[in-house]
Amino acid sequence: MEGSSQTKFNVSGVLLDRPFKIRRLGHFGFNVDDVETCLKFYGDLLGFSISDPIDFGARIKDEKTRETLGPGIGYFMRHGSDHHSFVLFPKRVLDELGGRSGRKDVTINQITWQVGSLREVTGAETWLRGLENPIRRSGRDTPGSNWHVYPFDPDENINELYYGIEQIGWDGHSKPAVFRKRGFQQTPDLPQISEYDEVQAALSEGADLQTGTRHTWNIEAKYDVGGILLPRPFKVVRIGPVRLFVDDLDSSVQFYRDRLGMKITERITWNGHDCVFLRVNTEHHSMALYPKKLRSELGLSDHTACMSFGLQLGGYDQLRDGIKFLEENDVQIRYLPPELFPGTDYSAFALDPDGHAIQLYYYMEQIGWDGKPRAAEVFSKDPEDWPEAVEAHTDSFSGEPYLGPLG
Repeated sequence: MEGSSQTKFNVSGVLLDRPFKIRRLGHFGFNVDDVETCLKFYGDLLGFSISDPIDFGARIKDEKTRETLGPGIGYFMRHGSDHHSFVLFPKRVLDELGGRSGRKDVTINQITWQVGSLREVTGAETWLRGLENPIRRSGRDTPGSNWHVYPFDPDENINELYYGIEQIGWDGHSKPAVFRKRGFQQTPDLPQISEYDEVQAALSEGADLQTGTRHTWNIEAKYDVGGILLPRPFKVVRIGPVRLFVDDLDSSVQFYRDRLGMKITERITWNGHDCVFLRVNTEHHSMALYPKKLRSELGLSDHTACMSFGLQLGGYDQLRDGIKFLEENDVQIRYLPPELFPGTDYSAFALDPDGHAIQLYYYMEQIGWDGKPRAAEVFSKDPEDWPEAVEAHTDSFSGEPYLGPLG
């Protein structure tokens, strides 16, 4: 195991096997063929707000090429106060710009993991380069303001380790364009100034802090969700897990366990297929790895190696109401064998316009100090026989909480 050598790294006063520690899944995204159609699905139906648009098409200098590729606008989107927890970008334009995987079924834009400090980001880059792990780039992107490094996994999915993403407050405005001059296209020198000082500098230059993007809904807020009227009968309160179909299970486990430092919670065998579930915090798993041969057996789209992207809703009642709401809006819902999703209870999969599966669920088992999951028998086995209400688990409503108002 690469992370278990004699060398130890001081991470905020704690000796670890790597110079960083992942705290959570921060954001995720897809590159899609039809951004505007997908935007209605992820925005109007699932409730992600637009934080900022980004024009990738403008980066293609040849006008004729740009016209053949279609619209080049992508969107940073959020479900909470993070500048973005989900991104939706134009696949044909990004493929033309290059620098990403050449595999046709890599439709994931990025899988992004939060670490605890900028020093951990730069330490991760040095350490991963020493292991000759392919890295796309490092620095600091705007919009979003997060410092990062982008390593590839064995299947050429781009992972991101980041620190310091912009927070969007009660007024709903993202940072104005004046802050984008603090973007970096290379590894930053340490230390850097704080965000407080960045804001003070912008104010001293006369910046209007309310000129950033602010999303507005043109949908009636008519659903009572926990006593708050919302435009849909549920609220996304957490993102993840990410589920991948991979070419070589052992190589992928080595990357996510030994290089990124995830812990294996559980291994299962289903219909002769070995599957592995890894966590970064107390959740049962934030990453799940499945052999690619399983994709056709489940009847999932062969255009993507992403089995699914998970969205946790605020409760079991929201999950039931949300599925009904999506079906009423002509979204295809699939139910897959629950044995493939240990640590979760009832869940369903909504298919986006590009064919990506979005797992909707209300509960994720939390793993304690001993690192052991509970027996699979405590969870639902019938994917479609759902009661009106469910008995509480010992860790119901535990794990990462949603901060702030629902809407």
